[in-house]
Amino acid sequence: MKKETKRKILSFILPPIGAFLIRAIYLTCKKEYKLPKNIPNEPFIVAFWHGNLLMQPYLYKKIRKNHKIAVMISEHFDGEIIAKTIKSFGFESIRGSTKKGAAKVLLQAIRKLKDGYDIAITPDGPRGPIFSIADGIVAISQKQDVYIIPFYYKASKFWQLKSWDRFIIPKPFSKLTFIAKEPFKVTDMDKESAKNFIKTQMIQY
Repeated sequence: MKKETKRKILSFILPPIGAFLIRAIYLTCKKEYKLPKNIPNEPFIVAFWHGNLLMQPYLYKKIRKNHKIAVMISEHFDGEIIAKTIKSFGFESIRGSTKKGAAKVLLQAIRKLKDGYDIAITPDGPRGPIFSIADGIVAISQKQDVYIIPFYYKASKFWQLKSWDRFIIPKPFSKLTFIAKEPFKVTDMDKESAKNFIKTQMIQY
C-alpha cells in the first residue's frame, strides 16, 4: 500500500476513534476546574503545551460555551489527524506553523481574531523543543493587543508517550484537574522578555 493511500485511510478512521476515546475518558473521570476570575469578553489567545493537548476542548468549553475558536495546527500528517479530531468538538483550525510559512499563518490568525474568534496555540509545537516559546504567539498577541490565557490539565493517573512532547493520555476513572490562569498581555514587552514571561506563566501552576 502506498504511503499516501495509507495516510488517507488513517485520516478517515483515526479522528472519529480519537474523538470517541477523548469523550469516553472524560466521562469516566472526576473533574475539577480552577478558572480565572476575569475572562475577557473580547477574543483572546489560549496557550497550552503540545503534550497537554488532549483534553483541552473541555476546559475551553467550560469558559466559552458557545464561542468560535480556531486552533493553530501544523500541516504535518499528525496535524491532519488532530484537526479532524477537534472539528467534532466544534473547533476550527488554522493549518501551518509559525516556524514554516510564518507570515501566512500569522495573517490567518490575526484575521480570525478580527472576526471574533479566539485562537489556540501550542507555543512549543509542532516539533519542539518541549516547553519552548515560538515567536508566533508574541507576534499575534502584540499585533492585536489581545490577552493570553494559559491552559493546563493534569490527571491523577495517566500514560505518557515517549515522544518529544511527553504527550499525556489520562487513564479512565482518574481525576482530571483543569487550570486556566488569569489573562495577561505582553504588548509593551520586547520579544525575548515577552517569551520569557509567557513561559513563566505557563509553568507556574
